[in-house]
Amino acid sequence: MGWIAPATLRGTHAVLEPLDASHHDALVEAVRDGELWKLWYTTIPTPQGMRAEIERRLGLLAKTSMLPFTVRAAHEGHAGKVVGMTTYMNIDAAQQRVEIGSTWYAKSAQRGPLNTECKLLLLAHAFESLDCIAVEFRTSFFNQQSRAAILRLGAKQDGILRSHQRHADGSLRDTCVYSIIAAEWPAVKQHLQYQLARPRA
Repeated sequence: MGWIAPATLRGTHAVLEPLDASHHDALVEAVRDGELWKLWYTTIPTPQGMRAEIERRLGLLAKTSMLPFTVRAAHEGHAGKVVGMTTYMNIDAAQQRVEIGSTWYAKSAQRGPLNTECKLLLLAHAFESLDCIAVEFRTSFFNQQSRAAILRLGAKQDGILRSHQRHADGSLRDTCVYSIIAAEWPAVKQHLQYQLARPRA
């Protein structure tokens, strides 16, 4: 695979493992939790389209432009349960840059520590194992939940790409671009570890 290769990333709340076709049924169950595909401003696979989405991501893996993961919960009561997908995408080996994206989680796995830890695991691997110079995040201008979550990570907004692409319904999408650079990683890491260590109500 060259610069970037499949790996399993383990934390307290989540385990990210290389996406495999055998994960299909569990991913279908996860995406039905909240009917996530109905959000017009995101591109999340339908239950019927899950197999094609897995094949698409694995096809990009074969071309070394994406490294897709299946996300499993690791905390008590849900250990081992598949709760979503995430990826390194738009991989630029020459410039040692990746984007973290194409992420979705079952509704029951949202608004908890899982996403924070997934991002910590992905960022740590990118900066400490792959020696990335920057990690990028992109989302629709209208995806306020995603934009707020990205900012909470400590990323900074680079700009907005106007009429950058189309949403699934054909409407034009303005894409908000954010990044964390290598020099910022130590502070971002400390911030995320602090967030995870805070007691939750």
